[in-house]
Amino acid sequence: MSGVPGIVLEPPVAPAGAPPRAAGRLTPAQRFGRRRQLLLFVRQLQLLLSAGTPLLQSLDALRRQTADPLWERTVAELAESIEGGSSLSGAMGRRPELFPAVSRGLVAAGESTGRLGDMLERVAGLIQKDLQVRSAVIAALAYPLALLAVVTAVGVSMLLFVVPRFAGLFETLNVPMPPTTQITVWTSQTLRDQGLWIGGGLAAAATAGFLLVRSPAGRLALDATLLRVPGLGPVIKGLATAQIVRLFGVLTDCHLPLMEVLALVRGSCGNARYRALLDAAETSVDRGEGVSAAFDDPDLIAPSVYEAFRSAESSGRLGPAMVAVAEFLEQENDALVRLLTKTLEPVILLLLGLVVGALAMSMFLPLFDLTAMAGGGGS
Repeated sequence: MSGVPGIVLEPPVAPAGAPPRAAGRLTPAQRFGRRRQLLLFVRQLQLLLSAGTPLLQSLDALRRQTADPLWERTVAELAESIEGGSSLSGAMGRRPELFPAVSRGLVAAGESTGRLGDMLERVAGLIQKDLQVRSAVIAALAYPLALLAVVTAVGVSMLLFVVPRFAGLFETLNVPMPPTTQITVWTSQTLRDQGLWIGGGLAAAATAGFLLVRSPAGRLALDATLLRVPGLGPVIKGLATAQIVRLFGVLTDCHLPLMEVLALVRGSCGNARYRALLDAAETSVDRGEGVSAAFDDPDLIAPSVYEAFRSAESSGRLGPAMVAVAEFLEQENDALVRLLTKTLEPVILLLLGLVVGALAMSMFLPLFDLTAMAGGGGS
């Protein structure tokens, strides 16, 4: 997610093997729903395996109890693939749109070490943390976004329906209009006469921007710009850093190969600047250098996080140390999101007051002038 950033567990490519099913563009609500279903599936499977239930019997129980047709078919396909000789991680690889690369990597590690239940618990922990971060960000931004929508709706409604009535009244009474009123009336008239063209132009601009952002260069430029936005940039940096650090710590603690860890973390990162940083880390490791050297970038990674990364790497306790750092960063991120919300709310309320007040004053000023002239003439 450009957009509000969190743990993005969507893999960029499908694994080798059977071709994955094509998945269309999902709305944020659909992606959130799929993550919730995945969390429920993983937790239930982990509980059944921990109780000693065989894998195929566990999958059959989950298939029979699920109320979601998509997951019922998916669990049935998993069981069919496993009966055909596939591993659980290999069967999941046939549906990469439902089972992200990080989840499959942890499941494969659990299968190879005989600790599948433990790995499923780690998968569930990562998904739950992802959902918590997204829920917190959505809850924090919901009210400011609603206020912004109200500002837009009030302004457009007044220009389309209120201002024309006053303009007709001014014309009937032959009232001289001050410059602010003339600008408001002209804006209202333009919006009414050229509304379709204006809407079409905005739609075309939005489409062009969407296509530009989908290109690698456009996405990189957008992500770099967002990181420099006052107030928003530190939140994006904090969320992205916490995501990378947590995934790196969990995957390293599971004894996955370092290059595989970097590839999985890079594929799960939603910000193009941070993906480039992880590309540099892969190059550094490939040359035989330490992975922490690539994270010495104060524009993206806080110096304290880099020092913790470097110290943990030199001590050989990279996994547990990074998980602890991630916990600290997530607490800081909660405070940053709350601060951003508290800053945005009064700003948008002030904007709403200014919009409504400016439109109202531009309409009533000519009436005040007319009343003053009438009172002067009467005296």
